[in-house]
Amino acid sequence: MGYYDQDYQEPPRRQKGNRGGWFLAGITGAVLGGLLVLLAGPTVNDFISGGLQPGTEENGNNEPAGPEKQVNVDVSSDITNIVSKVSSSVVGVINIQQSGFWEEDEGSEAGTGSGVIYKKDVGTAFVVTNHHVIEGASQVEISLSDGARVPAKILGSDKLTDLAVLEVDSSKIKNVAPFGDSDKVKPGEPAIAIGNPLGLQFAGSVTQGIISGTERAIPIDENGDGQPDWNSEVLQTDAAINPGNSGGALINMDGKVIGINSMKIAESSVEGIGLAIPVNVAQPVIKDLETYGEVRRPFLGLSMRSLDEVSSYHHKETLKLPDSVTKGVVVFEADPLSPAGKAGMKQMDVITQMDGKEIKDIIQLRKVLYELKPGDSVTITYYRGGDKKSVKVRLGESQTQGS
Repeated sequence: MGYYDQDYQEPPRRQKGNRGGWFLAGITGAVLGGLLVLLAGPTVNDFISGGLQPGTEENGNNEPAGPEKQVNVDVSSDITNIVSKVSSSVVGVINIQQSGFWEEDEGSEAGTGSGVIYKKDVGTAFVVTNHHVIEGASQVEISLSDGARVPAKILGSDKLTDLAVLEVDSSKIKNVAPFGDSDKVKPGEPAIAIGNPLGLQFAGSVTQGIISGTERAIPIDENGDGQPDWNSEVLQTDAAINPGNSGGALINMDGKVIGINSMKIAESSVEGIGLAIPVNVAQPVIKDLETYGEVRRPFLGLSMRSLDEVSSYHHKETLKLPDSVTKGVVVFEADPLSPAGKAGMKQMDVITQMDGKEIKDIIQLRKVLYELKPGDSVTITYYRGGDKKSVKVRLGESQTQGS
C-alpha cells in the first residue's frame, strides 16, 4: 500500500496490456490525454490552486509525479500568537503572612499562586485570583511577567466560589486579558492554561489540552462539618494544572479567558483532570467583590437540612409527608424576624419548590436562591403537617454565606 505525503503526488495508474499494441495505445492515449487536458484544464487548475491533493493509489508505485517542492513551515502558530498576547496579563500572586513575635522580618511568603489582570482604569488595575491563594494573607504582591513586583490590595474575596479580587497600581501594567463566553464552550475544543506551577520559578508556564467536560459539579464543604454546602460549577480540562496554577487563566483559541483555573483531582489513580471556574459564573462575583468587597447574596433566614438526611420514620410520623414527597429541604430553625419568618414559615416546614423550580436538597435550594437578588420576591411551596402550602417571601441581604 502507498503512503500519503504532501511532497509527492502519485502518478495515475498504468494499464497492463499486450506489448504489440503499446505504440498504438501510446498514440491514442496521447491524443485522448491532450483532449482531456484541454477540456478539463480549468477543473484541474482549480483543483491544484485549491491546495487539494489526491490520495495515493494502491498500485505499489512510489515515483514522484514531478520535481520536488520546497516546503516552508511557519513555526508561528495560533497558539504562540495567543500566548504572546495574553501571557503578560497572567501574573504571580504572592501571599505574605505576618511572622511570629520573635521573627525579625515583617512577613514571610506563605505561598504563591496565579492571577489574571482583567481590567485597567486610570491609575488602577484589577486582578482576579482564587480565594485560597490569598487566604490568611497580611500582605499581597503580584509578580509581573518581567519579574517586577507590585503591592496589591485585597478588595474582597468569596470562599464559596473561591474567588478574590485585587487592586494594583496600573503604571507597570501593559495588557489585560479579555473575557470570553464560557456558556459557548464545547467538549473537545482546544484550551490553553497559563500560570505559575510550583511557584515563580516556572512563571508563565503554558500547557495545552482540550475541554474535557462542561457544567461539572464539585461538592464544597464551606463550613467544615463534613456535609457539602454548595456545588461549584466548573469546566474540566486535561491541560496540566499544578499547584501554583490556581487563579491563572484558561484560554480559548480566540485568546479570551473562559475560566479561572482553580483545582485538580489529586489522586494517584487520576491523571489529566483539571478544573476551572467558568468565567460567566465568575463575572457577577467579580463585580460584587470589586464594588462592595463582598458577594451580595439573597437571604431567607432559615436553618435547613436536606430531606434525605432525615430518617424515613420521621418523614411520616414527624413531618407527616405524603408518600409522593421524597425530596426537599426541612426547616430546622426559622428566625421570626427574618424574611421567611415574617412571611410565616416555621420549624419543620418542608420546602419542595422555589421560584417554580423543584428543590431536591439544600445545594439545589442555594443554587436557585443565589440566582436571585436581595429585594426580589420569590414564591416558596412547602408542606406543613402534610398539607401543601405556598408563600411569597421578599428576600433580604445575607451578611454571611448562610441561607
